[in-house]
Amino acid sequence: MRFERSLELLLVHCQGELGHVLVSGAPDIPGATMLDKMNHINTVDDSLRRFVTFEPRANVAMSVNLLVPPARADADAGFIVLQADRAHPMSGSNCICVVTALLESGRVPMQEPETTVRLDTPAGLIVARARCENGRCLAVSLDNVPSFAELLDHEIGTPFWGRIKVDVAFGGVYYALVDVGQIGLRIDPANARALAEAGIELKRLLADKIEVRHPTLPGVDEIAYVMFRDLEPDGAIRTCTTLQPGRVDRSPCGTGSSANLAALFARGLVKVGDKRTSRSIIGGEFQAEAIGETDVAGRRAVLPRITGRGYIYGHTELRLSDDDPFAQGFALSDTWGSQVGLLK
Repeated sequence: MRFERSLELLLVHCQGELGHVLVSGAPDIPGATMLDKMNHINTVDDSLRRFVTFEPRANVAMSVNLLVPPARADADAGFIVLQADRAHPMSGSNCICVVTALLESGRVPMQEPETTVRLDTPAGLIVARARCENGRCLAVSLDNVPSFAELLDHEIGTPFWGRIKVDVAFGGVYYALVDVGQIGLRIDPANARALAEAGIELKRLLADKIEVRHPTLPGVDEIAYVMFRDLEPDGAIRTCTTLQPGRVDRSPCGTGSSANLAALFARGLVKVGDKRTSRSIIGGEFQAEAIGETDVAGRRAVLPRITGRGYIYGHTELRLSDDDPFAQGFALSDTWGSQVGLLK
């Protein structure tokens, strides 16, 4: 079948979290920088985001990464994370998917045993190093943007769980980090729905109680996700990031692991050179390492390195048609959850 207009996507997952990569066919997005382009999608025209992230072409548990030419000369490619609620500036699992797609498809030449890929994102430049063998990416390490804590042990009142403490930290996006025992749950696959609903309710409550605004990234001004965490007997950190309209991240979450590293760093529990294992709700793992220290507008910040692996498992082509009755997409509460009305 021949399509006059279409979008080409590589189907990729990182530790079970779908991060498809839109490699061709997308319209140009206005903006001088990646941040400008992301803000254009979020405030001016979100039709592409809706087309690729809603039914009938998508499902609730996935992201699509828009691959675009870099806006800076020192980068190999640029990308923007498209999710059901909005475009986001950075995601570790999605970044690993993008690097894997670029190298294994030949869009960036692969060099064995290691290839460096520099990615332009709305959050800043990400330097990725991929360990490569026989045309495959066996591991990808991301030198993430500076990450810092805004609030530690900040108490809020909730109607369901009483008073709880949250850390608020930036790891590429803003996170509220919550010790899961405070809501009476464990991070376990059997609790995925309950965790998702709790996370979305906490995000709603926090929006009225805590204001965040990144000092150097205009438009990055909300707590994007609530991440539940727990300490495992072997010292690993069990993570569960919750996303609108009500689902959980299948991966250990790279930006969330960076935000948690920043909270540990601010408390003096992590120093430069230390590593922590982040383990997802389904058992996938990332390594989070503090590789340096810096300053962001007076905020003491850590430089995180996140290591994980992505897998290309397929390829698809989406038809663009003027007579498609659902070009804007749709979401129903039977699979998207009761909070589907929160989507913009």
